Amino acid sequence: MELTGSQIVMECLLEQGVDTVFGYPGGTILNIYDELYKYSDRIKHILTSHEQGAAHAADGYARATGKVGVCMATSGPGATNLVTGIATAYMDSVPLVAITANVNLPLLGKDTFQEVDIAGVTMPITKHGYIVKDITKLADTLRKAFAIARSGRPGPVLVDITKDVTAAKCRYTRQEPYTLDIPVRYSDKDIETAVKLIERSRKPYIYAGGGVVISGASKELAQFAHKIDSPVCDTLMGKGGFDGNDDLYTGMIGMHGTKASNLGVSECDLLIAIGARFSDRVIGNAAKFAPKAKVLHIDIDPAEINKNIKTTASIIGDVKEILAILDSKLTEHSNPEWIAHIEDLKARYPLKYDTARLTCPYVIEQLYDVTEGNAIITTDVGQHQMWAAQYYRFKEPRTFLSSGGLGTMGYGLGACIGAKVGRPDKIVCNIGGDGCFRMNMNELATASRYDIPIIQIVINNSVLGMVRQWQTLFYDKRYSNTVLTDKVDYCKVAEALGCHAIRVTRKEEVRDALTSAIEMKAPVVIECVIDSDDKVFPMVSPGTAISEVFDADDM
Repeated sequence: MELTGSQIVMECLLEQGVDTVFGYPGGTILNIYDELYKYSDRIKHILTSHEQGAAHAADGYARATGKVGVCMATSGPGATNLVTGIATAYMDSVPLVAITANVNLPLLGKDTFQEVDIAGVTMPITKHGYIVKDITKLADTLRKAFAIARSGRPGPVLVDITKDVTAAKCRYTRQEPYTLDIPVRYSDKDIETAVKLIERSRKPYIYAGGGVVISGASKELAQFAHKIDSPVCDTLMGKGGFDGNDDLYTGMIGMHGTKASNLGVSECDLLIAIGARFSDRVIGNAAKFAPKAKVLHIDIDPAEINKNIKTTASIIGDVKEILAILDSKLTEHSNPEWIAHIEDLKARYPLKYDTARLTCPYVIEQLYDVTEGNAIITTDVGQHQMWAAQYYRFKEPRTFLSSGGLGTMGYGLGACIGAKVGRPDKIVCNIGGDGCFRMNMNELATASRYDIPIIQIVINNSVLGMVRQWQTLFYDKRYSNTVLTDKVDYCKVAEALGCHAIRVTRKEEVRDALTSAIEMKAPVVIECVIDSDDKVFPMVSPGTAISEVFDADDM
């Protein structure tokens, strides 16, 4: 059948199983939005308050569901407003397709009104980018975009379509979605080498990253860890890939990792990195990282092998598949002395905070109890992000959504909306600082417009908390532009944007506030007022070894 380019876009979205699109209309993309109106019974469109919010919402939808998220924007500033969200998805390997429209083909390159080479702008932050100038190539391009986004190491793909293509017509034939064949890069020898390293190890340590979550390998990781009797630490992106209540779990590793994880990794004889990229926030001083260990690196992306840390051996492939193979070849291990030592570290160095007053860790522990650990938690970036990673014990994958690689302030609220749209069965809560919240708090209007029952917790310490923490510790308390003591009333802002609001100033109010917010089944903002000088501990100073981790007692 013969369809317009805009109709082909709709049909290709349906081919790919897309049920929700996040976006914002404008001149060049009007033809596509006109078709969205006609397809509204099959494709839901969420109009966000800003295009950045649309990109973050599509990202949150993708992380929470495992599907490809989709966002749309018009040309020029509409498209460039997506850039931060696309970069966020790229750094954290999130499958995303961003569809933009551009000016008519004859007007390209002429500084036409609202013309931007968005494919060129986003080239460094996408897996691939297309500009469609020929109607006959539109359907295949969209299909390739989805295949690239979801295949191998996932990531964002941009498809820019000239306006005349959205109006032109050509023949369309429906096709089934596909994934790209990723060549097998590992050999039997790679597996044999890994098995030998593991069998000979007496002090193994598993370092689990976001690849465990992306590949759906949490079950395989649990079996593997217990078979080789190895403690497990995780990264920010790996949260939920291994049950935070498991006896073998030691907490997060890195700059704000637990002492047990940082000291344990520094003492192990074999570090097994699974779906992790050895981020600078994890390894600290690379020359002093895991100094006694041989390193086995399992990852789907060959570019990550030996990029930041020299490995002893590696296996390039999907971690779910590889862990199953290793499990079938390994014998049952027992490392009682090593496990006892790690348990001693956990007992000696537990996470702790001031329990006499209202703090963010207390709020998060109460949130865990009230939700029984079954909520999806999104965060913005900063102290609250680290506290959420430390104190909410994530049991399942795809329940912790946070900007890890790019560290995008303002990410959380859009992601929270997207996650709730994708997982309406879950309680979904965003934890943000007042500094992050004020960046994209306009997305509360999106939540209220569609009556999306999310909970936004604002940890209000009247400062840019993490930056202030660094200024306190490393800049002689020169608080340059980090104090937010102004006249903004976040509860009134929330109510003005159509949401319910609760202010909490005492510990005793927290549990009732959380329970009420859940029972309302509506968008709710809970403002929690805490002290400006609360700090995230443990901490590793920049440029030092993770074994030099310190906390408030050490200071």
